[in-house]
Amino acid sequence: MAVYGIGNPLIDLLCFVTDKDIENLSLFKGTMNLIDEDKRKEIVEYLNKKEIRYSCGGSCPNTMVTLKSLGIETTLAGGIGFDDLGKMYKSRLKELGVNDELVENNAATGTSIILVTEDRERTMCTFLGANRNFNKDDVNLESAKKADIFYFTGYMWDTDSQQGAIRKVLDIKKKSNFIVAFDIADPFAVGRYRQTFFDIIKEYVDIVFANSEEARYLIDNYDAYECSKSIGKLCKTAVVKNGKKGSYISHDGKIYEIPVYGTNRPIDTTGAGDTYAAGFLYGVQKGYSVEDSGKIASILAGEIINQIGAQFSVEKSNELMKYLDENFK
Repeated sequence: MAVYGIGNPLIDLLCFVTDKDIENLSLFKGTMNLIDEDKRKEIVEYLNKKEIRYSCGGSCPNTMVTLKSLGIETTLAGGIGFDDLGKMYKSRLKELGVNDELVENNAATGTSIILVTEDRERTMCTFLGANRNFNKDDVNLESAKKADIFYFTGYMWDTDSQQGAIRKVLDIKKKSNFIVAFDIADPFAVGRYRQTFFDIIKEYVDIVFANSEEARYLIDNYDAYECSKSIGKLCKTAVVKNGKKGSYISHDGKIYEIPVYGTNRPIDTTGAGDTYAAGFLYGVQKGYSVEDSGKIASILAGEIINQIGAQFSVEKSNELMKYLDENFK
């Protein structure tokens, strides 16, 4: 087993909307909003005359799926319900070949409503559902111990039960050899748990992923380069993604500047960060240099924003695997 991830398995509902729709729904554009069942019903009813696309997603799951599609063994742990959406999710993981350690409970399977505006920015409304009940007793420590990399995101800090699950794995890090990779994932999560994230990064984390806004909230600095430098003092490798300007990677005190690859006119930015993380971890798992791992991450992120949805098709994955095999050694 190569990469073990604990995340929020969610059924994605993707819909194209206008800025006015976002305003009508009283949402903040470009953010991830945690919503309850009533708000989920309100949004779905509002969208009932628009086209909605359904797929299996979630931030950490997207990363695990993409890694598996590139030939890296992955395992996903998380919570789902005893419902049709939960069955759909398990069936999809089996189809994709991702090792399934999802735990069923009596709550409804979580959903994420992804609203894409005309400028291709996405606003996410997440109903955690059964994920809220996933706890430390649901974690298979043997799977974590066998992994080369343990991956999780800041989204896991919004419930005490999920925090406990993550900490259970982190607590065995010093007795195990796995790498810990942490994607901060959301600027508002930093706002809620800034000091906690600082402490976790310093004590446990080897690789941190953040976009420029998340890094700014964490470090209180608007300069992405300086943020990567500062976060790099807390852990071995700090990645700060700076949108169309590329990304900076601080590794053992040295800063690498990674260019953007692909289109400047994205079709859908959903999953760009998840795919970047998958590309970087692919490089790490293959033993590539930090700089090449960053380039692979940027290439894959550039590809995913050129399509609808946060996961590659089998045909596209095979094409990308061939390209990576031929161009990175």
